[in-house]
Amino acid sequence: MFPAPPEIRTDVFTRLPDALRKSVESTWTLRRGSGPMHSFLEGPAFDRQGNLFCVDIAQGRLFRISPAGEWTVFAEYDGAPNGLKIHRDGRIFVADHHLGLLSFDPRTGARTVVAEGSKDGPFRGLNDLVFGDDGTLYFTDPGESGLDDPHGRVFRLAPGGEPELLHDGLAYPNGLVLGPRGDVLYVAVSRTLQVLRMPLRDGRVFKSGVFLQLSGGLAGPDGMAVDASGGLAVVHAGFGTVWHFGETGEPLARIRSCAGIRTTNVAYGGNDLRTLYITEAADGAILRARLPVAGRPMFSHR
Repeated sequence: MFPAPPEIRTDVFTRLPDALRKSVESTWTLRRGSGPMHSFLEGPAFDRQGNLFCVDIAQGRLFRISPAGEWTVFAEYDGAPNGLKIHRDGRIFVADHHLGLLSFDPRTGARTVVAEGSKDGPFRGLNDLVFGDDGTLYFTDPGESGLDDPHGRVFRLAPGGEPELLHDGLAYPNGLVLGPRGDVLYVAVSRTLQVLRMPLRDGRVFKSGVFLQLSGGLAGPDGMAVDASGGLAVVHAGFGTVWHFGETGEPLARIRSCAGIRTTNVAYGGNDLRTLYITEAADGAILRARLPVAGRPMFSHR
């Protein structure tokens, strides 16, 4: 339908040090049936000091990476942290596939369980999350859903409220972002290779539909980030790619991994927010690429 878009090169910003690579089974790898994994990087997000946080789903770790690319283990626990976002007050929120919605104190690393379920029952296995400008948290709950059993869900959590179901019956809802005006939620659905557009009216989804249809790859759309013009950076997991789309869905660029094919998630960073940082799980690396449009500041920086 469209000609192939131009390619943007990536380079390796930093790589998980050998001393932090593990070769042991975990609860997550046993459920996955993958065998021991050194790590599985996901969930990048910057704090106000310029540190990049990310998670290791396989080994239950949160990493803090300095602006110079130096790694430290911020937290380690028996869980499966997947998505990560930082609150305006500095708290680090994590969507954990096993334990639910968690928060971590940025100074001590102390862990708090924010929610394990809703009035509809326990969560099935959380994946990713994003804050709106008013502090409302949106998150996906795919469980182990697929086309054979599309039980994935999307929730919202208003400040001081309880988790509310927004959408059900999805075949693995994954990454999600809000449009610049906060009135549209975009949700990546991995098993159908789609990005859905969900208009929000009074906090509810109104007439959701397909915004993007991808093709190929071994996993599908994963993490996403929105830019200042309303365009989307969409990770295509199992394809070694991040697609950059304009606000109407036109493909603007293919950002190709210089490492492995397991690109998982993205975050805009740098002084001008024009550097896109990409977690790549196969090689355990953080990649980066320069984009022509700046990313939209996250809730943590607004």
